[in-house]
Amino acid sequence: MIEVLRKMTKRDYYEILEVNKSSSKEEIKKVYKKLALKHHPDKGGDAEKFKELSEAYAVLSDDNKRKQYDQFGHAGFDQRYTQEDIFRGADFNSIFEEIFGNSGFRGGIFETFFGRQRNYREEERGGDLSYEMEIDFREAVNGAEKEIKIPGIEACNVCHGTGSEDDDFETCDECNGAGQVRRTRRTMFGMFSSISTCGKCEGDGRVIKNKCRVCKGAGTVSEMKKLKVKIPAGIDDGNQIRLSGKGNVNQRGKHPGDLYLLVKVKENDKFIRDGSDIHIEIPISFYLASAGGEIEIPTLNGKAKLKIPAGTKSETLFRLKGKGIKHLNYNEYGDEFVKAVIEVPERLNSRQKKLLKEFDESFGKKRFGLW
Repeated sequence: MIEVLRKMTKRDYYEILEVNKSSSKEEIKKVYKKLALKHHPDKGGDAEKFKELSEAYAVLSDDNKRKQYDQFGHAGFDQRYTQEDIFRGADFNSIFEEIFGNSGFRGGIFETFFGRQRNYREEERGGDLSYEMEIDFREAVNGAEKEIKIPGIEACNVCHGTGSEDDDFETCDECNGAGQVRRTRRTMFGMFSSISTCGKCEGDGRVIKNKCRVCKGAGTVSEMKKLKVKIPAGIDDGNQIRLSGKGNVNQRGKHPGDLYLLVKVKENDKFIRDGSDIHIEIPISFYLASAGGEIEIPTLNGKAKLKIPAGTKSETLFRLKGKGIKHLNYNEYGDEFVKAVIEVPERLNSRQKKLLKEFDESFGKKRFGLW
């Protein structure tokens, strides 16, 4: 599917954190720490307000997410990220260790915000992939099917993502099979508890007895992925195609992310594209411009006749309705614009010079307003 941006009604992240677009990451972190301490539910704060602050910080503290947010606003995030995706990867651990004296906030933040414990390795969405794909001008105009190869992470085909050679596991003795551990610490603000993913089993609750000989217990392998991609007619340079579920799998070989294809379109030696319109420059003779006539011009679908009126000036622009490129999202076409440029011969023989001189003198000097 082609990326389509929609308007959102969420509050601006910069407004939520009371910072501006020029604020550094250090300034944003400092403000968030202050507001998080004030609004944390364990200190009697409002959970929704705390979630809103944390969501804003998760985006603005990540260079890539912040760049996309600055470019597209909330619209871009609605297409690419769920709320849980936004929080994933954000460094809350160090912040809450500094202000609360606890660690392992990752598990706690998902439990607080989404109301459930999670088996992270099983439920986490795999990472997204991006790939730049170059296509010809004609492929962009008419559409095409392309085959690409990209490096990615797939489920191990021997253990099918379990990481076990014989599918034999034992209960984790660190978390007793819960996949999470709770820690309580005393701080200057009182007693604070945190729930974090078990470091030994990584949230699975089980540990492998005999690791898979191929993936060495990882459950995944790196390999070249071969994909066929349908290019829709009318796609333009810089457009992005999203292939849902074609990204990397998670650590258990499940829930793949998405693949984003950035389309680069090669330039054409005849036509210049402007959205769904095309432009072309056609040389015409002085005689044709003066006397008028009909010429053949190239279009995207063969040739077409163009009538040149008598007295046409150089760089006159003609419009051929519907001879442009199909609109990407609906079944209509742009136009073709033809610029007629009078061609002046660089070399003339003696007979041609004489004829031109006689032609010029036949008008008299009054034509130029000299007297």
